[in-house]
Amino acid sequence: QVQLVESGGGSVQAGGSLRLSCAASGLTFSRYNKAWFRQSPGMEREFVGAIAWSGGTTYYADSVKGRFTISNDNAKNMMYLQMNSLKPEDTAVYSCAADSTWLRESLEYDYWGQGTQVTVSS
Repeated sequence: QVQLVESGGGSVQAGGSLRLSCAASGLTFSRYNKAWFRQSPGMEREFVGAIAWSGGTTYYADSVKGRFTISNDNAKNMMYLQMNSLKPEDTAVYSCAADSTWLRESLEYDYWGQGTQVTVSS
């Protein structure tokens, strides 16, 4: 059974930083392309960024480019999202996703986590 579990969410003031983690089980994470999405109440799910299985290619939404960084640790079956210079508009539930296809911002990922809440106060 495949599971993706996010952690590291919390509350932070604007300008602060958080590091989210995504732990995978039931699949060889290193063989999958991975992504982070976020969703605020009443809003559609929004793409944050993606990383290729090798870790050599990343792709970010314009809204987070230069502030957020995605990284892999395939040996540990983990993915991370380092979020710096956080803004109140970054408040959302953040979810990780994985797929064998390089989907970038598409929502068609096969596997999804349940999400972790990030709240940024002004």
